[in-house]
Formats: sequence, structure tokens, C-alpha cells
Amino acid sequence: MALATHTDHSMPHALTRLLPGVLATLAVSAVAIALEAAEIQFLQGRWIESLVLAILVGMAVRSCFDLSPSLDAGIQFCAKTVLEVAVVLLGASISISAIEDAGLTLVVAIMVIVALSLIGSYGIGRLVGLSPRIATLVACGNSICGNSAIAAAAPVIHAKPDEIASSIAFTAVLGVALVLALPLLQMPLSLGVADYGVFAGLTVYAVPQVLAATAPAGLISVQTGTLVKLIRVMMLGPVIATLSVLHGRNTGGKLCWKSMVPWFILGFAALMALRSADMIPQAALAPTSATSGLLTIVSMAALGLSVDIRSIRQSGARVIGAAMLSLAFLSGLALIFLKVFGGH
Repeated sequence: MALATHTDHSMPHALTRLLPGVLATLAVSAVAIALEAAEIQFLQGRWIESLVLAILVGMAVRSCFDLSPSLDAGIQFCAKTVLEVAVVLLGASISISAIEDAGLTLVVAIMVIVALSLIGSYGIGRLVGLSPRIATLVACGNSICGNSAIAAAAPVIHAKPDEIASSIAFTAVLGVALVLALPLLQMPLSLGVADYGVFAGLTVYAVPQVLAATAPAGLISVQTGTLVKLIRVMMLGPVIATLSVLHGRNTGGKLCWKSMVPWFILGFAALMALRSADMIPQAALAPTSATSGLLTIVSMAALGLSVDIRSIRQSGARVIGAAMLSLAFLSGLALIFLKVFGGH
């Protein structure tokens, strides 16, 4: 009877303990979403994504106000558990069927370029003085899909909130600059519309950014860039699984699959397999993707609320420097591929 009484009271107690921080995180998320809507309304474009705005607003709140310790539990819940659920749902947005629409040469080239970019970007990060975790996050963001890759890799390598925040914040700034600059490079680089689409798909961070970068070159460029980008995004699963195994080995002690491959990576892989097998109803894809995006915004708001901006100020120059050098390295790999194989 005593056990039952304890169980009955434990759940309300946990909810009560989490609620203040969860509400604070949701408030920051709402502000970020509203700011993005204002961008679209008044600036005619999504220049800074709500995901990045959530981090920036959260950091501003943490840095300007003394937050109550009662918020900590809920903030940490959103930063960890909510992020892991978002990663699982992200799997439903990735289907390996895109490989069927591309030539074998292009698919293999993308896999090789992603692998070389990961290795090169990590090496660059370490050379400029970044910690192994930040170097890994920047490498994943640069090589695969920007903020989403950083968010997915972070819980696997047990990255700290300030490491995640600095990686996303500075990589996001570079991502926006790349979208603005890339259309100006098509002519100097002598890239045809299809080749330009391949180049954009290999270098731009997020799928919406690929659309923005390739739209000035026309429909063929948009379609090619999107296809290349989707294949590149598909590398996220194998890369995160590899990081899980490597991290499990590096932590010492007995090896076990539970520690090497976290539950959310298995969930990600399961949903990706279901999507590839057309076992997820078409009507559920958009809501699932939207939910994953919303939960990611909430988790980023929580990360922002965990970080005092002064804690990432010192690493800022090194992070943006590593991101720029890594992007230059990736761009070089993409241009070499186009020169050798003539693009798509």
C-alpha cells in the first residue's frame, strides 16, 4: 500500500518539478517563432530560422536575468529528452528512395565527399583550437545538414549546452551568408544550371536554404540541388550511428549496445526504414516533420536558457573560423568532383 501511495505521488511531483522550466522554455520558443513570422512579414524572407532565434533569445534571457533554480529541471528536460524525441521523428522525413533517382556515380561521390568533409572539418577544428566535441559538432553541421546534424549529434557525444549553442549560432550565421553569396558565384565558377545545383546541394546546410540558393538559376538547378541535398542528409543516420559506437568505445568500461547506440538513434533508424518502405501514411508525414521541427525549436530554446553568452564569447572566433575553413574545404571537394565528373 505504501508503495502504491509513493507511486501515485511521484508522477505529480515530477510534473510539478518540470513545469516551471518547461513553461519558460515554451515562452522563449513562442518568441522565436513570432520573430521568424515577423521576418517573413516585413523582410520578405526567413533570414534567421526560428531554431537559431530560440537559442539567441534563450541566451539573452539567461545572460540578462538571474533565473530561479526551480527552472533548471524543466529546462534540462527540454534540452535533452525533447531533443532526443525530435531526432527520432526526424527519421520519418528521410527516405532512401532518393537514391533510385540519382546515378550511382553521384551517390558514391556524395558519400565520399561527406566522409572526407567530416574528417577534414574535424581536423581543421582541432587545429584552430576547438575541443573535440565542438570540432565534431561543427564537422557534422558543415558536412551534412547544418543545425539539424548538430542537434542530432549533440546528445550522442554528450555535448554541453554552451558547445551546442556556439556551434549552431555561428554555423547558422555562415549558412545565411552562404545562401546570399552562392548565386553570385555561379558565373565566376562557370557552372551550368545542373552543375550549380549539384554544387549548392553539396555545400549549403539546410534544404530550404538550397531552394533559396538555387531558385535564381532556375527549376533544373532547384531540382538537382534538392536531390543532392536529400542524399547528403541521408548520411546523417550512418554518421550518428558511427559516432555512437565510437563514443561508446571511448568512454571505457564494458561495451554494450545500449551505451553505444542510444534509444533515439534506434528510433531514428526505425522511422527512416518505415518511411523508405512506405509504411508511414502519407498524411502523417507533414505533421510528423512539423512536430520534429517544433520540438527542435523547443529544445534549442532550452539550450539557450542553459547558456550564459559570456561562456561562448571566447570560443566564438575559433568556431566561426573553423566553420569558414571547413566550408571552404567542402566547396573545394565539390568543385573537384564537378571538374572530374562533369556534375550530375
